[in-house]
Amino acid sequence: MGDDSEWMKLPIDQKCEHKLWKARLNGYEEALKLFQKIDDEKSPEWSKYLGLIKKFVTDSNAVAQLKGLEAALAYVENAHVAGKTTGEVASGVVNKVFNQPKARAKELGLDICLMYIEIEKGEAVQEELLKGLDNKNPKIIVACIETLRKALSEFGSKIISLKPIIKVLPKLFESREKAVRDEAKLLAVEIYRWIRDALRPPLQNINSVQLKELEEEWVKLSSAAPKQTRFLRSQQELKAKFEQQQAVGDADGGGDDGEEAVPQVDAYELLEAVEILSKLPKDFYDKIEAKKWQERKEALEAVEMLVKNPKLEAGDYADLVKVLKKVVGKDTNVMLVALAAKCLAGLAAGLRKKFGQYAGHVVPTILEKFKEKKPQVVQALQEAIDAIFLTTTLQNISEDVLAVMDNKNPTIKQQTSLFIARSFRHCTPSTLPKSLLKPFCAALLKHINDSAPEVRDAGFEALGTALKVAGEKAVNPFLADVDKLKLDRIKECAEKVELVYGKKTGGAADKKEGKPATGKAPIQSGAAGDKEAKDAAAKPGPLKKAPAVKSGGLPKKGKPAAAAGMGGAGAKGKKGPETKEIFESELSIEVCEEKAAAVLPASCIQQLDSGNWKERLACMEEFQKAVELMERSEMPCQALVRMLAKKPGWKETNFQVMQMKLHIVALIAQKGNFSKTSAQFVLDGLVDKVGDVKCGSNAKEAMTAIAEACQLPWTAEQVVAMAFSQKNPKNQSETLNWLSNAIKEFGFSGLNVKAFISNVKTALAATNPAVRTSAITLLGVMYLYVGPPLRMFFEDEKPALLSQIDAEFEKMQGQTAPAPTRGISRHSGGSGDDGEEEEQEDVGNDVVDLLPRTDIGDKITAELVSKIGDKNWKIRKEGLDEVTSIINDAKFIQPNIGELPGALKSRLNDSNKILVQQTLSILQQLATAMGPNIKQHVKNLGIPIITVLGDSKNNVRAAALATVNAWAEQTGMKEWLEGEDLSEELKKENPFLRQELLGWLAEKLPTLRSVPSDLLLCVPHLYSCLEDRNGDVRKKAQDALPFFMMHLGFEKMAKATGKLKPTSKDQVLAMLEKAKANMPAKPAPPTKASSRVVGGAAPAKFQPTSGLAEDSASNTMDSKPDPKKAKAGGASSKAKGVQGKKVPPKPNLKEDDDKSGPIFIIVPNGKEQRMKDEKGLKVLKWNFTTPRDEYIEQLKTQMSSCVAKWLQDEMFHADFQHHNKALAVMIEHLENEKDGVVSCLDLILKWLTLRFFDTNTSVLMKTLEYLKLLFNLLSQEEYHLTENEASSFIPYLVLKVGEPKDVIRKDVRAILNRMCLIYPASKMFTFIMEGTKSKNSKQRAECLEELGCLVESYGMNVCQPTPGKALKEMATHIGDRDNTVRNAALNTIVTVYNVHGDQVFKLIGNLSEKDMSMLEERIKRSAKRPAAAPVRQAEEKPQRTQNISTNASMLRKGPAEDMSSKLNQNRNMGGHSETTHAVPREFQLDLDEIENDNGTVRCEMPALVQHKLDDIFEPVLIPEPKIRAVSPHFDDMHSNTASTINFVISQVASGDINTSIQALAQIDEVLRQEDKAEAMSGHIDQFLIATFMQLRLIYNTHMADEKLDKDEIVKLYSCIIGSMISLFQIESLAREASTGVLKDLMHGLITLMLDSRVEDLEEGEQVIRSVNLLVVKVLEKSDQTNILSALLVLLQDSLLATASSPKFSELVMKCLWRMVRLLPETINSINLDRILLDIHIFMKVFPKEKLKQCKSEFPIRTLKTLLHTLCKLKGPKILDHLTMIDNKNESELEAHLCRVMKHSMDQTGSKADKETEKGASRIEEKSSKAKVNDILAEIFKKIGSKENTKEGLAELYEYKKKYSDADIEPFLKNSSQFFQSYVERGLRLIETEREGKGRIPSTGISPQIEGTCVPASANTVSSSIGNTNGEEVGPSVYLERLKILRQRCGLDNAKQEDRAPLTSLLSKPAVPTVASSTDMLHSKLSQLRESREQYQHLDLDSNQTHSSGIGTTTASPSSTAANIDDLKKRLERIKSSRK
Repeated sequence: MGDDSEWMKLPIDQKCEHKLWKARLNGYEEALKLFQKIDDEKSPEWSKYLGLIKKFVTDSNAVAQLKGLEAALAYVENAHVAGKTTGEVASGVVNKVFNQPKARAKELGLDICLMYIEIEKGEAVQEELLKGLDNKNPKIIVACIETLRKALSEFGSKIISLKPIIKVLPKLFESREKAVRDEAKLLAVEIYRWIRDALRPPLQNINSVQLKELEEEWVKLSSAAPKQTRFLRSQQELKAKFEQQQAVGDADGGGDDGEEAVPQVDAYELLEAVEILSKLPKDFYDKIEAKKWQERKEALEAVEMLVKNPKLEAGDYADLVKVLKKVVGKDTNVMLVALAAKCLAGLAAGLRKKFGQYAGHVVPTILEKFKEKKPQVVQALQEAIDAIFLTTTLQNISEDVLAVMDNKNPTIKQQTSLFIARSFRHCTPSTLPKSLLKPFCAALLKHINDSAPEVRDAGFEALGTALKVAGEKAVNPFLADVDKLKLDRIKECAEKVELVYGKKTGGAADKKEGKPATGKAPIQSGAAGDKEAKDAAAKPGPLKKAPAVKSGGLPKKGKPAAAAGMGGAGAKGKKGPETKEIFESELSIEVCEEKAAAVLPASCIQQLDSGNWKERLACMEEFQKAVELMERSEMPCQALVRMLAKKPGWKETNFQVMQMKLHIVALIAQKGNFSKTSAQFVLDGLVDKVGDVKCGSNAKEAMTAIAEACQLPWTAEQVVAMAFSQKNPKNQSETLNWLSNAIKEFGFSGLNVKAFISNVKTALAATNPAVRTSAITLLGVMYLYVGPPLRMFFEDEKPALLSQIDAEFEKMQGQTAPAPTRGISRHSGGSGDDGEEEEQEDVGNDVVDLLPRTDIGDKITAELVSKIGDKNWKIRKEGLDEVTSIINDAKFIQPNIGELPGALKSRLNDSNKILVQQTLSILQQLATAMGPNIKQHVKNLGIPIITVLGDSKNNVRAAALATVNAWAEQTGMKEWLEGEDLSEELKKENPFLRQELLGWLAEKLPTLRSVPSDLLLCVPHLYSCLEDRNGDVRKKAQDALPFFMMHLGFEKMAKATGKLKPTSKDQVLAMLEKAKANMPAKPAPPTKASSRVVGGAAPAKFQPTSGLAEDSASNTMDSKPDPKKAKAGGASSKAKGVQGKKVPPKPNLKEDDDKSGPIFIIVPNGKEQRMKDEKGLKVLKWNFTTPRDEYIEQLKTQMSSCVAKWLQDEMFHADFQHHNKALAVMIEHLENEKDGVVSCLDLILKWLTLRFFDTNTSVLMKTLEYLKLLFNLLSQEEYHLTENEASSFIPYLVLKVGEPKDVIRKDVRAILNRMCLIYPASKMFTFIMEGTKSKNSKQRAECLEELGCLVESYGMNVCQPTPGKALKEMATHIGDRDNTVRNAALNTIVTVYNVHGDQVFKLIGNLSEKDMSMLEERIKRSAKRPAAAPVRQAEEKPQRTQNISTNASMLRKGPAEDMSSKLNQNRNMGGHSETTHAVPREFQLDLDEIENDNGTVRCEMPALVQHKLDDIFEPVLIPEPKIRAVSPHFDDMHSNTASTINFVISQVASGDINTSIQALAQIDEVLRQEDKAEAMSGHIDQFLIATFMQLRLIYNTHMADEKLDKDEIVKLYSCIIGSMISLFQIESLAREASTGVLKDLMHGLITLMLDSRVEDLEEGEQVIRSVNLLVVKVLEKSDQTNILSALLVLLQDSLLATASSPKFSELVMKCLWRMVRLLPETINSINLDRILLDIHIFMKVFPKEKLKQCKSEFPIRTLKTLLHTLCKLKGPKILDHLTMIDNKNESELEAHLCRVMKHSMDQTGSKADKETEKGASRIEEKSSKAKVNDILAEIFKKIGSKENTKEGLAELYEYKKKYSDADIEPFLKNSSQFFQSYVERGLRLIETEREGKGRIPSTGISPQIEGTCVPASANTVSSSIGNTNGEEVGPSVYLERLKILRQRCGLDNAKQEDRAPLTSLLSKPAVPTVASSTDMLHSKLSQLRESREQYQHLDLDSNQTHSSGIGTTTASPSSTAANIDDLKKRLERIKSSRK
């Protein structure tokens, strides 16, 4: 053994792992010594062995293993980290030790297991042992059972959970191995020792012999409760106690020790739940309705068999319960009734609390069925109702039970009373509060006076039980009027009662008050403790009446003993026996005299009725002295007051005597045991004197004293009744005043408002004003306590009175009810509180009870319920609407709502979310209407509302939350937290549900003083929420943690982590520790004052307890005195009152402040580091087909350092609306945080790629919007994307090119375009090329087109890797199966061909014949000569800068432009939206760019060339027109001048002020020289656009720029205004300005006039004056039609735009007024049709109603004036100018004009005008309406027939042309959609054909046809710029354009004079498309660009023809008949130059 020495040298831990067993043995021995030696349990040594302990126990060598086990045991005992090894070691012990033959090994294994249990690892050990029971080796099984038994016997059933063990016991008894069976028997005996009979049900099915053996063993066991003998580490103090007892040799082992009492195990808990719903017979629901009773019986028997299972699984039993209830209630066969009752009993027993939700439905039915006499039926019903009672609480079913108590049938009454008696036995004082006792006692008192003896007996039994449970003190007040015999009988019953919860209850049995308290404490949770569980324990009922609990409860007055026994419980000791407790019979007058004589001096008695007032006065003085000296116990109150009432009694005439008398009454009441009987004798007299001037105050004092003795509610009722039974108004008003005061002093509790209301109503109707005033004052005081519901009683009063009442209430609004100073405060300090709590509840409920509640049960018909469940959602909605109106009508309802809950419940998961929301609002209504009674519906309706919190829609969740809150407000929280329902909800893995529910709990829990123990069931799910995938859920769970802990305690919560995985457990424990620090204190029980306020002053703003004064005062505001909160039941409302909302330490406050900082934080080198990480593969490369969670998590982590926390939360929220928010924020911060954006660009782009995978379109649109802005910014900043950014973004963007939605595709293409500015096009090419390989055909097509565009813009160099490869790749798509892809591929190659010529064919290589022929065909068709390849690579950047999509959403519009895009659509011929994107992509323009970004503008502008203006104009010597006409190049000569002007104009819009000023000066110079001004013709719009863009630039940018010298701006303004004035003095030029441009110009000028910043400049005033002048010029000189039209549109926009100021609209209107003044001169030059169309559109957008709502009346007056003036000037002819309006019948305008005309006709009386031909024909038309209809009917018949359809259409076309306003709508309306579109299409075709034949369209075209959407095939109607967006154009358009061009160049002199204003741009003046100038802009600026380009490259293309008249047309060649060669060539040239 030479190598011994080797291992001897090794350290211990290595020896233990050595391969030699000896080495290991030695290692184990040393380890054992070491383990015993280490003192510090936290020593680092322990950690070394963590991984080895398992090897210690599983050593393969038996000898070594023994040592190893010893060492392991020492380790587990001493090491603090040992717990971590539990699982593996226990499993090793089970599998490798328990099978060893050596007993010692087994013993050690068992010890190790027990030691693990001792160090709190019981659950893990138990799990391993239970696994061991499934082992095949019987030895192991036996050892495991033995270990379990040993553990149980030592640690007890608290620590070893029995449920899983009992579950496997039966299986063990079936084992083939005798040893296993025997061991199992021993285990069963041990378990029985701990839980007794609870073990029987689970074992009932084992072998009978074994069961018998067990029974024998069980009998032998001692009946003493078993004790825990071994303790956990956390139970050391228990251990000490236990050892101490052992030492003392404590014989009974301290049986009282509460801590140690073994928890009673409920057999039910140990059972497995059985699912029975699915096992019901298939035809059960049919059979149960069958006619034959045998079939019904079969069905019921099937159910009976199933419900015999002792524990049933929760499910939806509503339908089953419904049919069983029906059988019980309706079935005629009593046998079946009994059977159904048994089934219900079985269900209730099997479901327990889960059955509670159905209890309310069934209880009334069963109680009413007690009318059956048959004993077996009665017994079955009794069993059923008793079982059901246990599933719910008395509170929940009290309404139903009380309702049946008044039934006429004596058996029902008897059985109900017996049921109540049985139910009471299950109650404790806390679950039987006064609020419940009161109604039950009242009902039972009727029963004990019933004529039927059995009813009386049952009543006595029930009352006796109540007395026993709640104690005399609680019950006696309700038995005040019961005579002695009956009272004795009740007490007798009480003594016989056996209570379920042992006998230690109630004041009747125990005189000692202290005892019941402890007795009841442990029961609390079992009996679903009352709201104030903790306090209530000490509360045997309201202790107010403490002193009155007499030992015998005798009716005589205070026995000294009793009073003394109570130890002067009253604070002042005076308040002894009081109120209803003093049962005092009326004494005869003789007895009274006798008693009085005993205590009063004789002389006094004699002088009482003396005739001399002085004697009487002296007598009174003596009387008073005597009373003052008397002891309370000796004072015969009744006798004394009867003496005072002796003649003359209350008729005493001398006021001094009377005052004394009244004072004495007060004294007696204060000092004696004053009973109501005594009070009865004096009150009458007092009320009589209340109104007396001299004695009134004494009378009031006496009344107050009596109120204090006999309680205010009773006294007040008596007093008020007496006052109103007599006539004296003074007495009435003073009584009411006294009452107002008394209420303030005594508080409101117990007052019966109903009783006063009728008297108050009488008082309000009194003739005496003093009485009315007092009544109103009293109402004010009551309002303080009752709140708004009080008003309901007076709603039917006269309005005048009601307004007085309201005014009084208004006064009280802000006030708090004062704290009571009398009455209440006199009770014993300690427990008074609780008595009071009870009172409080009464008040709350009383107030609610006062409201008259309607029973709507009968309105909830079966028909209504079936409606709500109908298949058709509309019918369901009708049903819900009906319910809403039923509840609305009833206002307050009784809890009986029939089948409604079931029906509403099923609507909560309706597929139609609108109905879900409607249902929620009904439920909210229901809560308010039903008040606290809604409690009984919490389980069946409340919990389903919580389920709705999981809805994915935000608004639905919000509605659900509001509803749950409304319910909780009525019910308190206890009902919600009881049972498993809430935990079941939390268990569902729905992130929305979890976060909402946790948020709700976090809000509610802090306000509760106690919670049901069931809250513990939520904890495991709370823990799983802490680790939920969803961040919000985790956050909410963390927020809720402290509040759970506040109720459950840290220990329980920590223990609950035992079941978690080790990793989770550590995390959760850490969070628990954290929460422990934040844990709020429980809300304190209300202090005296505040509790009173909360209860008494329900509605008043709650007074905070002293401790929290400041804090909660501020917070309580929101618990506004809604009276409902007062009732909101239980502690929740009270605590809320006290605490305000102090507790939740929510982070909300912080959040708003956080949002101020930057959203992107610049981390130096952050981006570079991220790239390095990605390259070094430290993080995942951003490359996926769909984003997996790890990518999202990674991005989140990377972002956390450089994105603001709140923004990141929004960005990674589960809900898309938050993403939208995040994007909005990012857009907002884009400009200000350029550097931040650039530094986080890679992350931002990655996050945006994630958004591409969202399905939500709104997010996608927002993302694209952001991207456009982002890339604009980047290109301005001249940023270049890095490879990393590009590769992780572009491929995902390319995916989106294939989106089905057009808008998105366009946006993506625009973004791809922009990207070329910040990323080389050649690299883009590769990414887009990849996109062509997609499976999505749209994507392939779009990518191919994009490639074409790239080649077109950048030449062949972009093709990567080589042009050849790229083209081959493209060409493969010519054979694609999708048509669009083929076309795209062909077009792209044609594009390349145009750039590159025939070389293309070489590059493409071999194509299949078919593909090649298609390509050649396409190239031929395109017939394009290849232009020179673009050598403009250098220009790549500027050229691209303009490829900016015109997408309207991008334009940050000025205030008045918001609506312009919509309007354009109305105007562009019925809304042809394509026109918006009219400009070819190369030249598209972004307004933002031009307005705000000086940068870009600068980078495009070459240095300014100073032109010698005189030279420019030399070529303008216009030659003879004739020569001109012949020349085909007529505008080549002109082009020089034009392009120069274009160029100068383009500089007007420059961002550089000097450049702009110079350009303006040059233009001004031209305009001032008459001979040269003409050169500006044709450039006017262009110049105006540039000008107002400059204005906008100044307004938005320069004025805001602090650095700019303001003088510069003034200079620029004066240049602009100057050159404009010059322009508008030349009328011919001014008239060229088009509508759209004028509109924008006016907008700019008016904005300038209103700019307050300008006024502040030195010469600001001057500027504004000159603008004024300019505006006048514009109005006078422009084309009147255009300017009028522009003003109307501008007015419309400014009224629509919310941002626009009223001043703006006002100025626009002033301009309009000026125009109206000019009308008489200008009317003939105006195109009225257009103006009327504009007015029509205006009136359509602003109908009269809407205009009238405007803040100012100007708009409507302006409009009327304008129309009126037009009518006056034009007369009836004006009606002929409505040709442009599509459907006049709908137009308000026509009606208005007719009215005006009629009016003026009536005035002038002349109708001559009307007899013009047209007028006549109009009249004729009207008269022949019928004829017209016939003609149309005939035409439509033709269209409908196959043969004549063409003919019919032609006729219709003709007819419509002839009668332009004929209405064909009615004929189309009834036909199918298809037919309508067919007719429209047909008409359009005819129109096109006829137009094509050369008829140049003019205004004459039938307006109807224009109105219908213009067909694409002949897009003659185009936007004002004439761009037809690639569609074929009829030649007529070109002819017309040509005409205009010729005219421009002076060729068309013949027509010079009728150069119509807006014909300038298009053949069709008919429809003015007042596009806002954006449309024009695209065109103008594209020309502007060209002109500039041409300026630079004049040599490139001398053929470029320019004329500002033509918009750039990208029309493909026209295909219509007219073939004018010359025209064709001309067009060819124009087009080729455009390409």
